[in-house]
Amino acid sequence: MTLFTAVSDSARQLFLLLKCISFAQKAQVRLTKEGLRFTVEESRVIQGTAFLEEALFTSFSYSPTTNSQTEEDELDDTTVFQISLVALLETLQIFGFTENKDRSAARDSGYGGVTGSLARGGPGTAFENRVLGMKSVCRLSYEAIGEPLCIVLEEAGVTTTCEMVTYEPEDQDEIPLQRDALALKIIMRSNWLFDAIKELASTSPSRLTIAASPSAPYLVLSSNGPLGSAAVEFSNDQQLLETFHVPKRTVNTYKYSLVKAASRAMEIASKVSIRGDEQGVLSLQFMIEVAEGRVSFIDFRFVPFLPEDGEGEDDDDDDTDEGQSQ
Repeated sequence: MTLFTAVSDSARQLFLLLKCISFAQKAQVRLTKEGLRFTVEESRVIQGTAFLEEALFTSFSYSPTTNSQTEEDELDDTTVFQISLVALLETLQIFGFTENKDRSAARDSGYGGVTGSLARGGPGTAFENRVLGMKSVCRLSYEAIGEPLCIVLEEAGVTTTCEMVTYEPEDQDEIPLQRDALALKIIMRSNWLFDAIKELASTSPSRLTIAASPSAPYLVLSSNGPLGSAAVEFSNDQQLLETFHVPKRTVNTYKYSLVKAASRAMEIASKVSIRGDEQGVLSLQFMIEVAEGRVSFIDFRFVPFLPEDGEGEDDDDDDTDEGQSQ
């Protein structure tokens, strides 16, 4: 019996979601009865997760057996392996789909970087068929542990079959977020965060500082770089910040290039939940609207610099410093 099979009526939909976490070469895949969880990390200081839930597929079957599970996985009924995320994305766009093509079509349909309904009042989203173009049916199958992940793509009567090598999973601990000890929780439109991060890029910054306070200034994103300094301030307006919970002033600094790695998700998401715990761990959870009123979530977590790390330190030490703040 095949361990896992799934069919999606849009390969492009899967491509756009997985492209959001494509900052590393390989992804760890966890199969569950609820869907597929793709996790990517770099140097233990950034972690990106895309969950493709069962509802995103027209058909979904996962039938774990005792023989296909490790003793540890038997307890949570999951199967874990690694694949090349680069190769997977190339496979999903084998019929010539590219991000630029999607963005051009999206602009023509009223899609303004987030969704047509939010940005310009139109009814469409970046994932609707009229934006994505012709449907590419995608069939996924995984026979057993150690076997290739088989991907069959069909479009306009043309069928392509690809078999991707799977690898043994690595020990991958989740960057912990203390949900019972949150220092801040803010929900806002994602494109405003995207615009702020993009604006700060003008100084060629190496670090991004996020300061939140129960009184003005409420939320400030600032950066310093060789070309100067810049800051973007958000007022506590309910139309701007849908949710704002900051019990006391909190300030943490992160590597700018790592936060910028979440830009693709910022650009296509409708909302973002910004959470930070008392240790400074930052979570950006993006709600992305897909076709037929469904949503998917992309989650990023970042480890901060230690408070005593100076702004003048060389970037070569950034990863080491961030890893020590765990």
